[in-house]
Amino acid sequence: MRGLRAAARPVVTGSAHSFPATRTSQSDLWADFFHEHYSGLPLARRIFENAGIGSRSTAVDPRTEKAVSTWSTGQRMARYIKEALPLGRQTVTAALESAGLAPQDVGLLAVASCTGYTTPGLDLRLADELGMSSKVQRLFVGHMGCYAAIPGLGAVSDFVASRGRPAVLLCLELTSLHVQPPTDDLEQIVAHALFADAAAAVVLEPNAGSGYEVLDVVAVTDHSTADLMSWEITDLGFKMGLSPKVPDVLAQHVGEVVRDQLLAPHGLAPEDVTGWAVHPGGKRILEVVGERLALPDDALKASYDVLDECGNCSSPTVLMVLERMPSAEGPVVALAFGPGLTLYAALLRRS
Repeated sequence: MRGLRAAARPVVTGSAHSFPATRTSQSDLWADFFHEHYSGLPLARRIFENAGIGSRSTAVDPRTEKAVSTWSTGQRMARYIKEALPLGRQTVTAALESAGLAPQDVGLLAVASCTGYTTPGLDLRLADELGMSSKVQRLFVGHMGCYAAIPGLGAVSDFVASRGRPAVLLCLELTSLHVQPPTDDLEQIVAHALFADAAAAVVLEPNAGSGYEVLDVVAVTDHSTADLMSWEITDLGFKMGLSPKVPDVLAQHVGEVVRDQLLAPHGLAPEDVTGWAVHPGGKRILEVVGERLALPDDALKASYDVLDECGNCSSPTVLMVLERMPSAEGPVVALAFGPGLTLYAALLRRS
């Protein structure tokens, strides 16, 4: 029996994010594809214009690949691995370089993605292409959606704390693969107006001298509202269900999750927090978080900026916001939401 090891402090020492090559303004995406896709529907136009998004990156550009909404799920999955592998490799390589580590140093590679599946998995293929050890442990987190980065962060933190070895978390989503056929369904229109593609990775090391130490991770799920957000596998890709009631449900729970579950056990209150990395699921969601936690006007600037510059990229987005946190020492809260409806929050401290 192996001897017991004292728990190490899991510290984020490196991070990076990457985008597919195609970058499009929201207005051009509407004018050059979705205007015709929705037959100029005035409501669709208003939703696109009021989404709070200036530009987005996509692996599939519907302006040049107009048949994407008719692709079979098999076609979309084949395109997923073709696009995801180089994007993931670029992102993990950059994150390791920022931490000063080599691929062979990694003890655990965790990958979160809900927009594509393949076997052998993206995690295995990436470990091989990056030259990681054949003994590296791997974890794939699927179908958690926009909040997957936080439980993923919890899993790799626990590994670092218990095993005393570095770990990498990669979140990668290609939502552009799942453009659906024309419809007047409000939920589909909102999804197409919000979602974009990206990858983000963080590296955690035991007992590192500087970086974000992961102190805690908490969650709450409101099972009574599970039908308000869904990701249905169909013959034409994955279909998003996104009810306009989602912000109202989040408003009921965000105060309890952040104040009572996350901060209070550590003797903290929202006013003690020096940085807020909140997943920008949409403008109204950010407004609700700001209102319910009584945050200063500029507390969510990084989240609004990421929404404007990148769109909602699902699971990588909160990690992209975390990269923009101020350098001042002190507690930082990362907060994300997704199907369930589920709220996940992490407490970090810059050291």
